[in-house]
Amino acid sequence: MNAGDRVRVERSGTTYEGVLLPSTTADHLVVKLDGGYNVGVDRADADVEILESGVRDVERAQNVGGTSEVAFDDDLPTVSLISTGGTIASTVDYRTGAVTAQFDAEDVLRAVPDLAGRANYRGRVVANILSENMDPDIWTDLAEAVREEIEAGADGVVVMHGTDTMQYTASALSFMLETPVPIVFTGSQRSADRPSSDNVMNAVCAVEAAKADAAEVMVCMHASESDDACALHRGTRVRKNHTSRRDAFETVGAKPLGEVDYETGEVTFRREYTERGAVELEVAPDLEREVELLKFVPGMDPAVLDVYEGKAGLVVEGTGLGHVHTDLVERLGEMVEDGTTVVMTSQCLEGRVCDRVYDTGRDLLDAGVVEGEDTLPETMVVKLMWTLANVDDAAVRETVRTSLAGEIQDRSTPWL
Repeated sequence: MNAGDRVRVERSGTTYEGVLLPSTTADHLVVKLDGGYNVGVDRADADVEILESGVRDVERAQNVGGTSEVAFDDDLPTVSLISTGGTIASTVDYRTGAVTAQFDAEDVLRAVPDLAGRANYRGRVVANILSENMDPDIWTDLAEAVREEIEAGADGVVVMHGTDTMQYTASALSFMLETPVPIVFTGSQRSADRPSSDNVMNAVCAVEAAKADAAEVMVCMHASESDDACALHRGTRVRKNHTSRRDAFETVGAKPLGEVDYETGEVTFRREYTERGAVELEVAPDLEREVELLKFVPGMDPAVLDVYEGKAGLVVEGTGLGHVHTDLVERLGEMVEDGTTVVMTSQCLEGRVCDRVYDTGRDLLDAGVVEGEDTLPETMVVKLMWTLANVDDAAVRETVRTSLAGEIQDRSTPWL
């Protein structure tokens, strides 16, 4: 019995029929049912009948780094589709039940026919990973791939990415790239085999955004639970705020940058943005990997900070205006003296850090901790990685407090 075999499984009076998936283990069978959903069955006391062997080979070459393109139309702009994996880049084979993120431009058009006629497409795979396995090395590879696509004539770039870590990667490219064209991240909260999948609408809206005028790094996802419009979020101000809703992504501290009407394809912007062609393409892909994020909790043992000894940077998620227990202040100061850049952010979703109000905050400033303004903690981790690798030591503190890619807002007033 192998992955790809069609089987009938009977256990405890219930019969399941479908295709055996590669995720089957020694203890459990995982079967793709004809309706498209998966079911896990305990092998114990299960009777299994193989109905057909090798319905299809479920192993496919990944072709990471490969490119492709479809027939060119001189009247259409060119959009590069770059995959890093994730649900949106997956194709479901209903005969095998296998879900794979291997794709080229032709595969995308087969999976999302609504994209046809909107642009010329180039397909490229940078990585084929689960979102949680994203890392800074892939951010660097992705930035270089985007640079190459723009230099090759792409009028816009769509990055297909798993949703769980999309905000980190969008932030990374926001700092690593000066771009003359739109770079639009999109993903899917629900896979293509589900009736409520959001992959088609998100992909279509992302392509329309990539053809528009805002030459920034943006995240394009459902604006609501309905299939009417996608919101465009600035890459450094966006956060995934729900585990499974289709409108899980939100701009923190302001309205989204704009939105895309799904029916008409019209792109509308609400706020100021960098216009297409306003800057020359530049890439600064270096990152300092030795940067960590620490969330303060009441009762935290100061010895926890020993783990971060010798790190180049530490971002702290403090309470409220940016506080930690007074017992941690001295140890943070020692880390600063030893060469670690320590930046204070807040666990609050809205507002900004201000360590000049209460005694603890003033003590943190005296210890050399840098205020992170209203930068999101996740964004600040990426920004600090980029800053430490690209800015002279004397300018690091000032750079942290300066908005480079819209990560810091002038005022912390919601819904500007």
